Amino acid sequence: MKSCFSLLSQTLLFVIGVFGVDPDKVKSVSVMEGDSVTLHTDATEILRENLIMWTFGLDGIAIGKINREARKSYTYDGSDEEFSGRLLLDFQTGDLTIENIRTEHAGLYKLTNSSTQTPLKIFKLHARLPVPVIIRDSSLNSSSSESSSKCVLVCSVENVTQVTLSWYKGNSLLSSISVSDLNSSLSLHLECVDDSYSCVVNNSISKQTKHLNNTEVCRPCSEHVLRASYHCCSFNEAVIRLVLSGLVGVATIALVFYDIRSRGAEQKTKTQP
Repeated sequence: MKSCFSLLSQTLLFVIGVFGVDPDKVKSVSVMEGDSVTLHTDATEILRENLIMWTFGLDGIAIGKINREARKSYTYDGSDEEFSGRLLLDFQTGDLTIENIRTEHAGLYKLTNSSTQTPLKIFKLHARLPVPVIIRDSSLNSSSSESSSKCVLVCSVENVTQVTLSWYKGNSLLSSISVSDLNSSLSLHLECVDDSYSCVVNNSISKQTKHLNNTEVCRPCSEHVLRASYHCCSFNEAVIRLVLSGLVGVATIALVFYDIRSRGAEQKTKTQP
């Protein structure tokens, strides 16, 4: 994901360079989904311009305009109405506020002089995902003796759209769902836990990871079991193993005792006249 984001950044800077814009003037802005962000301009510079335009994306879709001679400002919904009801434009400063950020609002924002098409300000906005939350959901645990030793973990994330929520053990994917809802959760049923489990939420731009702290939720796996087989057995399985070990021990003792008696009887037969 990091390499993908790096490639996206390089692509944006390349396109900016093609249009003769200094990459050093591009300001990167990170904001969490659901929050609002204001793209601040230099008021002393903007006040000298009579007609300025805010555009979005590499195609330069108009989303805001200020006409100082007419003393009016305008905002537009975008090509797919992704900005409908979300934009506020400050007539005095030229600042643009975007409310209730979503993933589709990530991209390039440019403030230009409409007459000369001279770039005045350039922002690169990307939506930052919240860190998932991991809890134990005791309501999902059965009261039966067979499943009472199991642990049900719930990983949840709020105020997100178009994301994938996944459970991992180390680098191995255990389960995953792709959702478009604002609030999403994903359950994981375990016998016991260790700190190799993690929950990840990601989209095409970024990701956030929450590592499981086994001191806070569920029964930790024993060190002996982790070293031996890298997994924990259930309580019932442990009891069965103990019983089988006992039966094997009893059978061994019985065989030894039988062998001793047989040898004694054989020896007694040989000594009789």
